Amino acid sequence: MSVLHLLPIDRTWNGQTQTITPVLLRDWDETILVDCGYPDQIQQIAEAAGQYDIQLDSLTKLIITHHDVDHIGSMAALKRLVPRIEIIAHELDVPYVEGTKRSLRVEQAEASLDVLPEAEKPGAEAFIRFLQSVEPAAVDRAVSHGERLPWCGGIEIVHTPGHMPGHISLYLPAAKTLIAGDAVVMEGGQLAIANPQYTLDMEAAIRSIQLLLEYDIEQIVCYHGGRFQGDAKQALRQLIHACMKAEVNDDETKQIR
Repeated sequence: MSVLHLLPIDRTWNGQTQTITPVLLRDWDETILVDCGYPDQIQQIAEAAGQYDIQLDSLTKLIITHHDVDHIGSMAALKRLVPRIEIIAHELDVPYVEGTKRSLRVEQAEASLDVLPEAEKPGAEAFIRFLQSVEPAAVDRAVSHGERLPWCGGIEIVHTPGHMPGHISLYLPAAKTLIAGDAVVMEGGQLAIANPQYTLDMEAAIRSIQLLLEYDIEQIVCYHGGRFQGDAKQALRQLIHACMKAEVNDDETKQIR
């Protein structure tokens, strides 16, 4: 027996509300949370899990898709609440999750300060301080591409770099389901690249989407947008085509300039 539950939770920032979607996987022995929201969202996660009669103290594993603030923000607090929980991340992401290397997102935000108008710098500096406030935590298990975890009918690690170098998605072969993290998101009911301005390597991100076509995927769960409804494979092909077309247009624009 293996079940998958979506845990949509909201956060309001600067007057705008954003919904993120951690995922709960459960079988007879394991209760696994995939990503854990922004800082101070433990209570929201608990309430969302409670709708399925699942208590946070039953969690056994936390799988991190990558070290962005909205994916690891409540990680250290969750570890304090449930000390036995095992934290799992891709081998390239481990030093960032553990805080032995500076967050790539912080470095990106700091690099943008020099090109911002003076009026926008205070807001950017506040955002950097917010990113820096994330507490690290020790990783119990580092994983790599193609590794298959034995829980919940099998969880295959799919290394999907681009958004970040250590980004992973999770493929559940028994359910033909992909938990995409930020490899793809849903916008207006369609699959899209997650925040292109925050994608550290767009070419790698497109290659990662192409890699997903090798898997027998019938359902995609996006951290931003939730469950994709429709032909998943066809949607991935359409997204690849749109990305390739956009790259060609960008190259032509640069040549004109």
